[in-house]
Amino acid sequence: MSHGARVIRTGVSSGGPAAPPSATTASSTAGSDGELMDGAYFRSCAGMLKVAQMISLLIGFISVNSSPWVDYSAFSYFQIVTMCDLVMILFFYIIHIFRIYRKLTCVSWPLAEFLHYLIGTILLLIASIVAASRSYNLSGLVAGATFGFLATILCVLSIWSSYKVSCITQSTSKCHA
Repeated sequence: MSHGARVIRTGVSSGGPAAPPSATTASSTAGSDGELMDGAYFRSCAGMLKVAQMISLLIGFISVNSSPWVDYSAFSYFQIVTMCDLVMILFFYIIHIFRIYRKLTCVSWPLAEFLHYLIGTILLLIASIVAASRSYNLSGLVAGATFGFLATILCVLSIWSSYKVSCITQSTSKCHA
């Protein structure tokens, strides 16, 4: 007799029992799997949050770039952090839009995105504090630091929502098992 572990895959969340699939849901999911882009991600909360982060980072970068600098090292650090964060958020946005996470299963995408947001948010907070302290009331530099703080808050919201979703679904599945 074999006592090995078996994996049972279901399409059910940990919320309750599964309802039998209807013909409309089966055909709509089959059609959405064949599509190249995930149109629902554009309108989702996570998708709109990523777009808001990218816009605030871009405005912060442009504000700092177009103002006269007083302290070169502080604002070049701010520019590097905002551009790196913007590129990584765009990368994860494209991963979700084109459903690349379904093809590359060797990468733990939720963990990679969580670590990116954690490290990027800490660096962005440091860069925004440094930029705010060295702005010397120049309007472009103050605006850049303000949008840096706004992007930091949006990144914290992304961390909180992804951590909350992953921990709640795992903890409720352990209670029912």
